Amino acid sequence: MHDPVRTVDRQVWRDGGQSCGRRAIPEETAIALTYNGGTYAVMMATPQNLRDFAVGFSLSEGIVQSPDDIRSLDIIGLDDGIELRMWLAPSRADRLNERRRHIAGPTGCGICGIESIAEAVRPAAIVAQGRGFSSQEVMTAMQSIPPLQTINVETRAVHAAAFWMPGRGTVALREDVGRHNALDKLAGALAQGGISTDQGMVLLTSRVSVEMVQKTAAMGRAAYETMGRL
Repeated sequence: MHDPVRTVDRQVWRDGGQSCGRRAIPEETAIALTYNGGTYAVMMATPQNLRDFAVGFSLSEGIVQSPDDIRSLDIIGLDDGIELRMWLAPSRADRLNERRRHIAGPTGCGICGIESIAEAVRPAAIVAQGRGFSSQEVMTAMQSIPPLQTINVETRAVHAAAFWMPGRGTVALREDVGRHNALDKLAGALAQGGISTDQGMVLLTSRVSVEMVQKTAAMGRAAYETMGRL
C-alpha cells in the first residue's frame, strides 16, 4: 500500500544562491470509490485512513445513511492508485442507481445539467440545535490541532479536520492534502466510532466553503437522526 509521506530531492533558490537537499512531502494518490461494481468518483487524496474516507464520503454524499448500509468495504491497491470497493445494502444500491440516472449528462459533457447544479447548491441539512461555545473554548480547541497533525509536522503541506468536545479535548483528527477529503475522513471516523456530534465542534485548518458547510451539516444530521431512532 502507498505510504502517506515520501522524501524527495529539493532545490531552493534564496538570496541569489541555490541549495540542495531532501524534504518530506505528502503523497497524493488517485483513489477510486466504487459501489456495487460501478465507479462513482475518483479523488486525489492522501493514502491514509482510507476506510474512514470511504465511509465519510458515502455519508456526506448521501449515498448511505449509516455505516451499516455498507455491507462490505475492501481497500484494493492498484499499480496506479487505490480502489475503495464497497457493496451496499439493496435499498441503498437502488437509490444510488436512480441518482446516477438523474445526474448523467450528455455525451462529452460528463456530470452537468439542471440536476447537478441543484446538487451543487443544495441546502445544508437541517440540524437540531446543539450547545454553544465561548471564544476561549474555540481558541483552545484550535490550538490543540497543530501538535496532533503528524503528517503536517513532517511536511507542512496538509490540511486537518478535527472534532473537539469540552472536557475531552480533540477526540478525532484526520489529515489530507485535500481539505474536503480530511473532512470526509473525520466524518467516517466519528460515525464508525459512534461519537455523537451534538456536544462538540468541527475544526478546520482550511477556508470554509459551501461544500464544507454541507458536509459538516450532514455529520450533525446523522447524529440527529440517530438520536431520533433511540
